[in-house]
Amino acid sequence: MTTVIANATIVTGNAGRDVLHDAAIAIAEDRIAAIGPTDDVRPAHPDAEVVDGRGKAVFPGLINCHTHLLATGDRGILEDFGFPTRLTFPVSARGLLTDEERRILALLGVLESIRSGVTCLLEISSNVAGYAPDLAATGLRLVLSENINDVDEAQVREGVFRFDEARADAGLQRSADLVDAWHGRENGRVSCFLAPHAPETCSPDLLRRAREMAERLGVRYTIHLSQSREEIEAVMRVRGVPPTHYLFASGFLGPGLLAAHCRYVNPAEIALLGQTGVKVTNNAAIAARRGAAAPVRELQAAGCVIGMGTDNMAEDMVEVMRAGLFLERVRRNDEVWPQPEDVLDWATAGGARALGMQDITGSLEVGKKADLFVADLMRPHLVPSLRPVSAFVHNGQPGDITSVMVDGAWVMRDGKVLTIDEEDVVRRAEAVGHASWRRLLDRYPNVPFPINIPPPIS
Repeated sequence: MTTVIANATIVTGNAGRDVLHDAAIAIAEDRIAAIGPTDDVRPAHPDAEVVDGRGKAVFPGLINCHTHLLATGDRGILEDFGFPTRLTFPVSARGLLTDEERRILALLGVLESIRSGVTCLLEISSNVAGYAPDLAATGLRLVLSENINDVDEAQVREGVFRFDEARADAGLQRSADLVDAWHGRENGRVSCFLAPHAPETCSPDLLRRAREMAERLGVRYTIHLSQSREEIEAVMRVRGVPPTHYLFASGFLGPGLLAAHCRYVNPAEIALLGQTGVKVTNNAAIAARRGAAAPVRELQAAGCVIGMGTDNMAEDMVEVMRAGLFLERVRRNDEVWPQPEDVLDWATAGGARALGMQDITGSLEVGKKADLFVADLMRPHLVPSLRPVSAFVHNGQPGDITSVMVDGAWVMRDGKVLTIDEEDVVRRAEAVGHASWRRLLDRYPNVPFPINIPPPIS
């Protein structure tokens, strides 16, 4: 089956950042077969289903390089109490979810992802295998990773950092099992990373073993790095060096590593990340909510590939792109850099390079997988269409996105998500979110909580 989207604006996202007008893109099976003038592409595929793209733009699908889908249940609360949270519950609401509740919140996150033009995401969670089948059924391109650490969490609350070899063994085994079960599944649409949690929660032994396992299994690996001042203080106190230097001393830095956040890295750390070929995911929207900003230009200049991610509470990559543009201009007091095309590159081709997928996705080029979204340019906030990429990065909304295709298959078409029962998931997720936080409050009634949670919308 061949599909041709005709008479459209094609934002290729290729190395030349070409934008083609009155153009067409042909998709055969799961691959892009042709891109060019409509008058050339359409006659060359006479038996294709033709989708009229008048007034529409076709973009490469957005790639979310770092997210925690289950955190959708915390939205409206954890954005506003700092990180680590100033709330003093000994456990999180997320930690009290049932398996079914985890499944529903994960699907809620995927719904928001699809509606914001995401075609690929890296999910990090504990026991992600429990809802991996549900994620795979959504049609998204997925990288699944099991969150692992070996710190004694009970003692960490007292400021004591001790590490447990049995905990490391169990986490690495869960990771190996996940890779064995899911890496390369769904015709390669699902893959896996290893995911040691963060410098302060992982021993040198766990870091070395995780990298060795990743390389042995032929996968990449990721970690949270320099995401809070508390992390830096803890690593300096326990290890005597900044977090990046601790990872280097533990043999963890390398071209297979994707480091998330990197908000507070100093110049020496930036140079070290660049020299070792580490990729960085700039999670700009959550960073802005937490009053921080990664030094993106310096990281890029040092040689780091830049991707983008949502992290917690939201899955809207359109918002992430805009936050990335604004934060970097404000941080550097720069009126012209980055340009919207730079930010789109971070969220597409950069993300593909960060995940090791640059040969199959991240841009619209012949031979690559058909991962794309279609946006309606004829909206009051997007016209005149003088510069479509700039208009979309500055002013676009998820509601402008009409269709999303992954691996040559529509996962959303003409505003309807095809792979998830949206009404059912939204209704059930509303109940799950309220129930999980009510459960936490009931378990710890004496912990101060400044919010009066209303009943769920029925």
